[in-house]
Parts: sequence; C-alpha cells; structure tokens
Amino acid sequence: MSAPIRNFINGEYVDARTDDGFDVIDPATEEAYGSSPVSGQADVDAAFAAAASAFETWGETTPAERQLALFRIADAMEARAEEFADLESKDTGKPRASLVQDEIMLSVDQIRFFAGEARHLSGMATAEYMADHTSSIRREPIGVIGQVTPWNYPLNMAVWKFAPAIAAGNTTVIKPSDTTPSSTLLLAEVAAEFLPPGVLNVITGDRTTGARMIEHRTPQMVSITGSVRAGMEVAKSAASDLKRVHLELGGKAPVVVWNDADLEAAAEGIGIAGYFNAGQDCTAATRVLVHEDVHDEFVAALVAWARDNAKTGAPDRDDILFGPVNNANQFSRVSGIIDSLPGNATVELGGRRQGDRGYFLEATVVTGLEQTDDAIQHEIFGPVITVQRISSEAQALEWANGVEYGLSSSVWTKDHARAMRFAKHLDFGCVWINTHIPLVAEMPHGGFKHSGYGKDLSTYGFEDYTRIKHVMSFIG
Repeated sequence: MSAPIRNFINGEYVDARTDDGFDVIDPATEEAYGSSPVSGQADVDAAFAAAASAFETWGETTPAERQLALFRIADAMEARAEEFADLESKDTGKPRASLVQDEIMLSVDQIRFFAGEARHLSGMATAEYMADHTSSIRREPIGVIGQVTPWNYPLNMAVWKFAPAIAAGNTTVIKPSDTTPSSTLLLAEVAAEFLPPGVLNVITGDRTTGARMIEHRTPQMVSITGSVRAGMEVAKSAASDLKRVHLELGGKAPVVVWNDADLEAAAEGIGIAGYFNAGQDCTAATRVLVHEDVHDEFVAALVAWARDNAKTGAPDRDDILFGPVNNANQFSRVSGIIDSLPGNATVELGGRRQGDRGYFLEATVVTGLEQTDDAIQHEIFGPVITVQRISSEAQALEWANGVEYGLSSSVWTKDHARAMRFAKHLDFGCVWINTHIPLVAEMPHGGFKHSGYGKDLSTYGFEDYTRIKHVMSFIG
C-alpha cells in the first residue's frame, strides 16, 4: 500500500484539492512506494496566499532573527540527518552509506552559510556624491519567490533555493520534482518549528503544477534548476509580467587533459566526477578532451579505474559508487543515446543495462566521437564519459567552447601558465584546475549561455534574492 504524499502549506500538511495523482517509484526496484497529488490551481493559489501573508511580517524581521531561524533549522536537520538520508536514498536510489556525509551535512553547512549572509548586506558607502545630498543604499527582500527543484539533488537544491531567499527576508513556495518529493517535504516540516507559518511552503505535482506556479501573479521572482527546455519555458512565461528569473540549467562540461598531466590522478578524479550520482549532475566530468600524445594511455587508465571502482547497484550496498538512473524516462533516454551512437564511436567499457530490475546502467566510456555528434553536443545526464583526441590548445578551446552550454569546465596540466590561459578563455561559469566538481558555499555556482543565469551559493547567490533601493536626502 503506497503512502500518500501531502502538500505543506502555511505551516502544516494539507491534502491537495484535486483527485489527480501519480505513483512515486523507487528507481532501484521500479516499485511504487508512495502516491503524490498533482496540485491544481487551488493548491497553488493557497500556497502563494500563505507566502504573501507571511511576507508582511517576515519581510520586516531583522537579519539577526532570520539568521537564528536558519541556524536552528540547520541544527534540527543535522539531528535528523539519518532520516533525511533514508528518504533521499529511497527517492533517488543513491548509495545510502555515503549520503549523510556527501549531501545531508553539505546541505546543513550551506544553510549555516546563508544564515551568516543574512547579516552581511553589501552596498556602497553612505556619502555625499552630490553637493548637499546624502545617498545611501537599501538592500531589501524581493517578496514572494516561486522555486522549482530537480530530481538529481532534491534536498540540496531545495536548500540552495530556500536558504538564501529566506535569509534575505523573502517567503517561498517550492515545487520539488514529481519523482523526488519526500526530503523537501521533511525539510518544510523541520523548518516549520522555527519559521512563522507560510514562510516556507511545498507543493507537489508535475509540469502542469510548475507551469501554474510560474504563471501565477503573486511571486515577484521565479527560480528553477532543470533542463534548458524547462528554463526557456520559464523565461518566456515569466516575461509576461516581468518577474525576475533565476535559471540554473544543463551543462556539458569540457575536461581538458594535457600531455603533462598526472594521468592516474586525472583518470581517478574524472572518473569520480563523471560517474558520481550516475552522471546525473550538470557539472559532471563527462566530456573529456585529451592531448593526442597521451590519449590512448589516458583511455586505458580511465577504463581500468572505472572497471575497478565505478560500480553500481542497490543503494544498501557499501561497495558502489553510484545507484540507478532516477526514473524510467531518463533510463530510456540514456539507453537510447548509447544504442544510437554513430559508427565512428567505440564503446570501450560498459554500455549495457545491469540486471533486469531497477534503472541501473553500467559505467560507460566512449571514444571516437566527432565534435558535431549528438553525444558531444547535448547533455546525456547518465554514467557515460566520452573521450576525444585533441592536438593543440587552439583546438582544445574551440571544441571545449563549441557547445551551447557554459556551466563548468576543468583543465588538467602541470603548466601554470597554460592553466591560466585556459581559465581565461574557457567560456564557463567555473573552471577547475587539476580537479573537477568540488563546491564550497563561499564561491558562486552558475553558468553562461544555455546553462542559464544567476548564481547559487556565495554572497552573489544571496544578493540574487534582494533588490537595491537608492535613498537620497537633501541636507543643504
């Protein structure tokens, strides 16, 4: 019997005002373990009404009050870390053994970071920039925020959205992915002990629910982490009433490995960054460009490392790096990409389904693809690493930048000057050097081009949830 999933509005769980719903599927077993409503217009209206009412008082709170609330939420989440990890593993199929440290405590740390940011408002100095007039800057909350999160990091992405928004004095309505609602609902339940009713609301549903949120007249800003297609639809919809838009979309990270790189270290680092979370990460190291002098040696090292270390299986196993692909649609999509690789491609490792139950795909390495092939140009979002051969810095930069995405990248070399040249010319929001994928709360995450705009994490991510007002006073 599947357990019902309920919305969390105005500080409590409530039943959706709809008969529409769907099963929530365990990706490791393909069995339903919950049922979720498709929240309709009445549910969306109720959530935004609660957020709007709460903003009248929450927007007037002091930074110290907001900071204290976030610290208490972080402490409560840490105390219930095992419960969060259980839900996250069930929803996503991620390895249970590493979830507390890899994601739950990371989310706790990020909430604490934004608690600090609440009391770190920036602006120009109050001064007389014109004779007899004193100018100052007010940094204010925007108002009600509508936020949509993805299924690859459900809890972490909810934290990236709600924590800076609430730290800045906004209120929010979050819609988690239809396949992974559980940990976000628990987050709202935990936060409700420390926040006034209506400050943080969560509604479940599918794409139609998300569209209703974006089209709603109440939110002054909408934020989404998702696909490029979804981001474009959000931007078009939000333009109808000039909502602010924050978009963190797909990626196709180039990973440039030069002939002086430590190949064993590169193979391990790229393998982890490419296969972690089954490659379902918009920053994943899945598009590798290797200098021709060491191409074959690197491929051999990557295949050997992946064969020994990039294991997949049921989330309760301790010996796996990643679990299943999250859902049936994504499993079909990634399998289809592998099955339709062009004749010039060579599958050096993997390329097959593992077992006959659950959405498990083997760690896969593909060589021989051309720059124009679909598997190079478009995000796969699965455990597939492609390796291309390059001969010069100019070619490496041309191919690295020759995609529509601009989120993250890395370069592996012992030559500092070369690393700095690539850091300058790579058209991506993040450039890692001799590493790939580490994130810290103090530094911004966000991309260019079709990877969207706006920043998560850092002071810049906090400032995205504020508005700036100039106040000038005549003193003559």
